[in-house]
Amino acid sequence: MKTIDFASRSPILTMEGNTVFASNGNVVLAYAISLPEIHSLSETDFEELHATWFQALKSLPTGTIIHKQDTYRKKAFDTSALPQHSFLEKATAEHFQGRETMEHQSQLYFILPHNKGMQQSKYCNPFLKVPKALPKEQDDRLQHFVRNVTDAVNYLNNSRKFSIQPMQSEVFEAHTHAYFNGFAEDMDTDILLGSKGIQVGDHHFDVLAINSELCFGETVQSSIPNPSYTSDAFSFHQGFIDGLGLTLEEDHIVNQILYLDDKQKWRKSLDKKIEELNKSSNFGSQNKVVLEKVSKIRDHINEDDQSQVIRGHLNIIYWHKEKSQLESVASKIKATLKELDILPYHPKGAVRIHYFLNSYPCHAPNFSDGDLYVTDLKHALCLFLNTTNYQSDTTGILFNERVFNIPVFKDVWDEQKKRIKARNFAIFAPTGEGKSFLANHILRQYFESGVRLVIIDLGGSYTKFAQLYPDQHAILRYEKGQNLGINPFYITSEADLDPERLEDLAHFLFELYAADSPISKSQSVALKKLLLAYYEAVRSGHSLNGFYVFLAEHHKALLERLNIDAVHFDVADFLHILSEYVDNGLYSFLFASSEDQTYRLEDKRLIIFELDEVKDHKELLSIMLKLIKTAIQRTIWRNRSERGIILFDEFAKQLKFGNVLESVEFYYQAIRKQNGAIGIILQSINQLPDTHTSASILENTQVIYSLRNEKGYKDLKDRLNLSDHDMDQLRSMQNDLTGERKYTEFFLKIGKEGNVFRLEVPPEVYAAYLTDGVESEAIMALYGKYGSMEKAINEFLTQKSTTT
Repeated sequence: MKTIDFASRSPILTMEGNTVFASNGNVVLAYAISLPEIHSLSETDFEELHATWFQALKSLPTGTIIHKQDTYRKKAFDTSALPQHSFLEKATAEHFQGRETMEHQSQLYFILPHNKGMQQSKYCNPFLKVPKALPKEQDDRLQHFVRNVTDAVNYLNNSRKFSIQPMQSEVFEAHTHAYFNGFAEDMDTDILLGSKGIQVGDHHFDVLAINSELCFGETVQSSIPNPSYTSDAFSFHQGFIDGLGLTLEEDHIVNQILYLDDKQKWRKSLDKKIEELNKSSNFGSQNKVVLEKVSKIRDHINEDDQSQVIRGHLNIIYWHKEKSQLESVASKIKATLKELDILPYHPKGAVRIHYFLNSYPCHAPNFSDGDLYVTDLKHALCLFLNTTNYQSDTTGILFNERVFNIPVFKDVWDEQKKRIKARNFAIFAPTGEGKSFLANHILRQYFESGVRLVIIDLGGSYTKFAQLYPDQHAILRYEKGQNLGINPFYITSEADLDPERLEDLAHFLFELYAADSPISKSQSVALKKLLLAYYEAVRSGHSLNGFYVFLAEHHKALLERLNIDAVHFDVADFLHILSEYVDNGLYSFLFASSEDQTYRLEDKRLIIFELDEVKDHKELLSIMLKLIKTAIQRTIWRNRSERGIILFDEFAKQLKFGNVLESVEFYYQAIRKQNGAIGIILQSINQLPDTHTSASILENTQVIYSLRNEKGYKDLKDRLNLSDHDMDQLRSMQNDLTGERKYTEFFLKIGKEGNVFRLEVPPEVYAAYLTDGVESEAIMALYGKYGSMEKAINEFLTQKSTTT
């Protein structure tokens, strides 16, 4: 057993920015890679990434060594970064605290070896020091190397699918310490190297490697179907060796090391090797296999002018506190490789030590010919890992990623508009798939982050959620024969009667008068003159009925005094139409209130209009939407710097009413002037009529949520221009409502970026979102008893736990 005291054998001589000058004379340019999210890439995406890597790396100087190192470590999820102010936020943080996940760091190193030639000896001391001073010719060589690497990195960064940034010196130093400290975080330790194993602190290490052409099967490709999500109907792709990445779920490092060689040199070398193998092919079947593989490599090089010969080495270093568990980890790795028709090499004794020590970037040039396979660069790049964990934004709505159900923030507001120009959103899902549950989840978090919400609801889905905030919400519920207490004519002072108020009031009256007809400029000017005359003549108690009476009594004199020609405004027709809304008219009860009650909404951040009673009445629903619009304009949109969301829920049936759809479109047009967003919830996208108005709504909706739909997603694809991979993601969705971790999956697309997320919530949140059923009724009964929704939920969960 040999011990290495790493503290006295640092492999780093010095660092300048991301340039590492190793003690053994090698120079390393270190970069950190931000990769695309797992599951976010299509088969075509993988092919494009493969081509990008090839174009970037193929022209690097001969002798360059490229080392891509992907480190995966088990971690307990820390919820300290999650908001924990409200009852539901605290419950969420407690629910996910300590959940096991995998941390992934992807790093790229370009190495200029001190010696131009390969190591002839199979083993050498990786910590051997060389003179510190670099000769002049070495300095010139380094500058040429840096320029070429910089060009390659710039090309890679043009791909837009990932980014490569220079690694900070402290990050590289921390990674070096972690590697040679066995990834122990609570102590410094020694490296124990023995013929029977490697131990660093409490961790035992082992290695599996691909170090020969004989390790590979017939085919290597940039991607393969993902067995977990692919079906007979579609192929959902993953990277060729993605099974060695996040989903391995063990502490491990994947090292891919490429040595860029001289093509002409290798062509001659291969010709010579083939000649030798031809002479000995009759002396064993193994020689025949090698001859066939080498001949294929030579033929490929001769046929493809773009080919780049490399020598490569891939290994997986894995570790565990229990030495007995290493065999189990090895079995997982070998099973994954077997599915790829790859047979790994399991080094023992000195070779294992050699692979472990020299898989550190500064030591990568120490691999010898016997450790390397020979192939084309395109072949080797198929073995790159090109995806990583779901990426959490710094702010946003908390959902769950698809691998470990860990919470991640997705910024669906996009304040800086980096992904989207319009933050309006739509939720699509059939009955029973949980669209109201998802809407509750989104809106609750928006509310708790300071966004003001207006929910126009025809289903009563948000009452329980609202009761958690007793002083901050208002529910205005329409009841037959009653009004909502909204008086569009009400003003508190003459200062309220500015041009904008007159425009809004005129627009409101025209919607009552001729909702389906275009209004001319002359009609608009005439009505505003009449309105202004009414407010000048009548100093208080303004209402629709008052304006109607005033106009009926004085219209002849008014038209003459205000120079309004009868051809510009038909007062008799106007009064006839509006008679339905005044005195004893059919809908006069809607405007019976002379005082305006919307002042009650000014300090409320959650306002719910429940219109269930009028959902099947075209005329009443249309008028209600017009009244709500005036209330929103008067209160909620008064402060344009305040973030706000207006949600239309359960509007599927009503959207077939043209005037209702026109009212909804108004909000989409008006929201452009506000710091806000519009949301709609539909069972199917086809519930939006295929009209110009609907097309305008969809064009201005750039955040899409879709839950599972057994009938398929063709209509979504056609009307939202979804990509083939979007469709594969949609079809791959699976819910688990019976397992230990219950969740539903949904597809989220923000602008051009799409992926499948999960929704797993703690029991407290689940109870708060329930919209119907026995359990919901039980919670509401407890709320009636205690007057506190938080106490009602806690009591319900206590009772439930004692009966199960």
